[in-house]
Amino acid sequence: MRFSPSFLDEIRDRVPISSLIGQRVAWDRRKTNAQRGDYWGCCPFHGEKTPSFHCEDKKGRYHCFGCGVSGDHFRFLTELDGLSFPEAVERVAEMAGVAMPARDEAAERREKERASLTDVMEMATRFFQDRLQTADGAKARAYLRERGLSSATQQAFRLGYAPDGRNALKEFLAARGVEKAQIEACGLVVHGPDIPVSYDRFRDRIMFPIEDSRGRVIAFGGRALSKDVPAKYLNSNDTELFHKGNVLYNFARARKAQVKAGTVIAVEGYMDVIALAQAGFDNAVAPLGTALTENQLELLWRMAGEPVLCFDGDQAGLKAAWRAADLALPLIAPGRTLRFALLPGGQDPDDLVRAGGPDAFGEVLAQARPLAELLWLRETAGGVFDTPERRAELEKTLRELTGRIRDESVRRHYQQDMRERVQAFFGREGGNRRERGPNAGGGAGRGRQAAGRLAVTESLARSALVRSGGGPLPLRETAMLVAMVNHPALLDDYFEAFEAMNPAHPELKRLHGALLDAMAHGTAHERPALVEALGARGLGAVWERAVHHCRGLGMWPALEQAAPEDAREAFSQAAALHARASELLRQRRSLQAELAEAVESGEEDASTRLLQAIAQINLDIASMERLEALVDGFGVSSGRG
Repeated sequence: MRFSPSFLDEIRDRVPISSLIGQRVAWDRRKTNAQRGDYWGCCPFHGEKTPSFHCEDKKGRYHCFGCGVSGDHFRFLTELDGLSFPEAVERVAEMAGVAMPARDEAAERREKERASLTDVMEMATRFFQDRLQTADGAKARAYLRERGLSSATQQAFRLGYAPDGRNALKEFLAARGVEKAQIEACGLVVHGPDIPVSYDRFRDRIMFPIEDSRGRVIAFGGRALSKDVPAKYLNSNDTELFHKGNVLYNFARARKAQVKAGTVIAVEGYMDVIALAQAGFDNAVAPLGTALTENQLELLWRMAGEPVLCFDGDQAGLKAAWRAADLALPLIAPGRTLRFALLPGGQDPDDLVRAGGPDAFGEVLAQARPLAELLWLRETAGGVFDTPERRAELEKTLRELTGRIRDESVRRHYQQDMRERVQAFFGREGGNRRERGPNAGGGAGRGRQAAGRLAVTESLARSALVRSGGGPLPLRETAMLVAMVNHPALLDDYFEAFEAMNPAHPELKRLHGALLDAMAHGTAHERPALVEALGARGLGAVWERAVHHCRGLGMWPALEQAAPEDAREAFSQAAALHARASELLRQRRSLQAELAEAVESGEEDASTRLLQAIAQINLDIASMERLEALVDGFGVSSGRG
């Protein structure tokens, strides 16, 4: 029986090759990276004790570096188990949960017709490419030059031009023996019972060939050169070859490139993909003029466990990111999630790489946010949570949101993550949940008026990340002060960073001031002398509390027992983070004051822009807190290797 390539592709795509081979091979835990779909084990085709047999889910292939065997799902079963090819197909189809096709002569005939349609699409692609280089294509070539696309890039993506005539392509194909029914089946002409004579669908447009997973052209996107046409971008209609919601632009190239890049980037349009490829980011794809679909998400996850969705940094881009987050949330699973990158200043990737080069876009990717963080931002930015009822409503919303996750283990971790965010946001102590008076926002009356409509200044001020006043000691500043006393050599090495600290917590402010005063009066830079000076100023209990806080939360480099090298390395990291945090807080205070004025003046556009900027800073602070929990790289000198 002959199986259609589409059926074989479907069952291969549904069954990770590691799950098939894993029934016969025990994967080596040290070399295997299951999250990346990268597996190693001892070869089942020849006896060996050291794993040299490798399989990769993204490629659907295996290879042994010892004996040289390689192949796909079907070859593994035919060569190892001695199955016939139809038996191997039946085994994989059963694992995929797909019924075996009955012999269908009509289906086989349609498969041949599909093959002939791809030949027609290839002819159309070459026609458009050739016309781009003619006098008719001069305007299109000028546009592509203005967009900064080199000739090599145009050729790599097979860009073309559809001439401004009703029958140019149709007549070209007909002259080469292509039947009317084939031209219509490819979606290359507009036809129907109410249209006496069919005519070319694409006219006076720059043409972007759309390829399937094998690199065959199955559709086109056309960008209008005239401003008078109603549709700036026009895609092929759905055909036997092409279903818009099941295809990603540049999928075949990006799938190869992501192996080296480690991820795949989803952007919004053709030009973004092409501009990024020219800048060195070959691992970018785009949906075809619509919001991301479930099938397109599955294609992204087939390539990478954590694709990055990149959206324009305006309000429309933010809403598109939220829609994608809602779509993905029920579908996430271990090793299968998303990250989100929002571009600055309303730019798109094409604008960004032309203005700032590859480094500018690389920086945006480096700042991509996890799905959980994006959802938290959406539910809290602009919210007023000054009553128990409003806080309870937020918690209910977050419970309902995380309850949509189908995977039980991921759902549990998301629920825990959101609970921890709520605790940090409102503060763990009951007193921290009440209003803090005029200083809670960016100015008394103005801050409260802003909260009444956009509710950003007070809600952000309540964040435990930047909380001022009493309550728990902030960990980073506490560790820095304790380290200075326990390792006085740091006072000489990092005096400027220490002097500029300006702690917000009142107890730490007193410790900081007392240490500066002691140094000004010539107190020896020795631990006993500094501890004695703190006690003489009535701060002995505060000092003990700070030490206990560091010990209880595992900040061992700040303690007396840490080796000087480890204390210095830890303090250097903390000082760098503290300087960055101080700058972020300064920027936010300035923006909050501007926001209050914009709200008072009724400037909605400015208010929205400022709200987005403040929300971004809030994300930066939260991200930095997570970074602080990860940076390390010291401990050997203290016997903690």
